[in-house]
Amino acid sequence: MQQARQPALRPGDAAPAFSLPAANAQGPVSLATLRGRPFLIGFYRGLHCPFCRRQLLQLAGVQPALWRLGVKTIAVINTPAERARMYFRYRPTQVMLLCDPECLSHHAFGVPHAQFVPDDGGGGPPEWPHRTSLARFEAARINPGGELPAAMHPMQANAVLNAKDGFQPDGVDQAIFEQHGTQLVGHFMVDAAGIVGWARIEAPESPDELCSFPDAAQLVAAAGCLAARAGEPPTVKQAPSTLNTQSIDEKEP
Repeated sequence: MQQARQPALRPGDAAPAFSLPAANAQGPVSLATLRGRPFLIGFYRGLHCPFCRRQLLQLAGVQPALWRLGVKTIAVINTPAERARMYFRYRPTQVMLLCDPECLSHHAFGVPHAQFVPDDGGGGPPEWPHRTSLARFEAARINPGGELPAAMHPMQANAVLNAKDGFQPDGVDQAIFEQHGTQLVGHFMVDAAGIVGWARIEAPESPDELCSFPDAAQLVAAAGCLAARAGEPPTVKQAPSTLNTQSIDEKEP
């Protein structure tokens, strides 16, 4: 039986409760612990996705600008915490990284998980980004950022970039990919009261938009609008030089 679909959260919706282990901080992080300060939360595929790994690097680069606007930065990946801790021990990130191998928080925020419509028509007609035909998915060609030698299928692009990065997926990565390979990515700005102020879902129109995420300018602009609606000045915080890994509550300098 097909599960009921949770619509993606939109501005004005209340963020759902969640509590997730952190790969680079002590203790779980929850909506309750974040309440009281605006935050950007991005929901990504696992470490097997090179585009998601690149987005994490971009988030680390834009994080100081978001901090100055009073916005905390959170990333959620569907990789088990132990695997993520091992990876980021060698490739540390300043972004607070949460782990959700079952994608439960992704689904609570309504980030779609694309499913293939059977050839016999069962499951209803194609309705991207929730349902697509295998033929349409196989026809997709992407080259976000121009890093690939040519536009190619997303799965082929994953292999090319993983080889370029020297990233070898292990058994845990393979299991996550097999279970959640068509999970999409979503970004949400949430205000101090826990209300979504801005949202962006990956590839809203077609598979040809896969692996294209908001850039730094778009994230800063969204954070600025969130701060303006809250009546805050454009710069209210000084960015910390390092992430406090002893507590989920960052200390203001």
